[in-house]
Amino acid sequence: MSCRDLEGENPLYLPQAKTFIGCAAIGPGILVTSRPLPRATRISLAIRRRGRTVFSGATLLSRMRKPLGRLVEYLFRDNAFPCGCFLMTGTGIVPPGTLCLRPGDEVRITIGPIGTLANTMR
Repeated sequence: MSCRDLEGENPLYLPQAKTFIGCAAIGPGILVTSRPLPRATRISLAIRRRGRTVFSGATLLSRMRKPLGRLVEYLFRDNAFPCGCFLMTGTGIVPPGTLCLRPGDEVRITIGPIGTLANTMR
């Protein structure tokens, strides 16, 4: 999740726009595998408000500009993570700028081989 108000104010604020309480949901499960997901893997996102879908979109892993393996190389180039870490890329799906999340909205992200992450906004 990103805070668009901060993102739009100044590109230098991008780290702050992506780091706030509740911005990074992980779970209810994590897929651990020795092989990356196929580049044809579909990612879908839906936002529901009061029982109806107000936004839905989808993309494929192949649409990422850099392959996951290369991103991992960069992550570990100058850093050590003895307890592990998460490389968070986002979904690549961006709702229109006119859509703002409201308390009670449900955001659902589905990646077929993994499952669906659903969170309700507070």
